[in-house]
Amino acid sequence: MRAIRLTLLLALSLTLFGCGEDPKPPATTDHHAMPKDPALAQIYANSCQLCHANPAANAPLTGDRKAWEPRIQQGTDTLLDHAINGYNGMPPMGQCVECSEEQFLQLIGFMADKPLPQ
Repeated sequence: MRAIRLTLLLALSLTLFGCGEDPKPPATTDHHAMPKDPALAQIYANSCQLCHANPAANAPLTGDRKAWEPRIQQGTDTLLDHAINGYNGMPPMGQCVECSEEQFLQLIGFMADKPLPQ
């Protein structure tokens, strides 16, 4: 009888182990998000999505404001420099040799879920 009580007590304590603080939700990202502008959507699909919608690529994910915030705080000049010249794992021109600075800023703003000044 005592063994049954100990077993029940152990089972109850293990059940309650997960109680307490609510788990923090994961970063909100949408791996299928696309810019509304068809031309930008095409560029995003061809040049950006491979890395920015793939957690394994180690790039800031599209829609992950927390990951993008420190980058946005560096300013548009730095963001453009990194997009055009490459930075860490980011290839030069982000694999979009035909992109204009305006398009880069629009795409970065889309991915960061925060429009950037043009």
